[in-house]
Amino acid sequence: MTPTVTLYGRPGCHLCDDARAHLERLRAATPFEIADVDITADDELHARYLERIPVIAVGGREISDFFVDEPKLLDQLSLAPDELR
Repeated sequence: MTPTVTLYGRPGCHLCDDARAHLERLRAATPFEIADVDITADDELHARYLERIPVIAVGGREISDFFVDEPKLLDQLSLAPDELR
C-alpha cells in the first residue's frame, strides 16, 4: 500500500506551492500519494491551520508546518503502513 502525504494549504499561498513542489521532487525517489486539502473549504480546518500553513501530515499525524521537514517525512514514510496511524 502506498502511503499518503496530506498537504493542508490554501490557494494563493506561495509557501504551499513551494511545499507541493518539494513533495513532488521527493515523490520521484520515494513513492507516495499526495492529498491536497484546501483549508478554506472547511471552517474548522481554516481556523485550525490558518496561521500554520502549509502543514504536512502522514497517516493523520502532523509532521511539519511552514515547510517540508524532509528527514522527518522520509522517516515517517519508511514505517510500515500499520505504524503510520
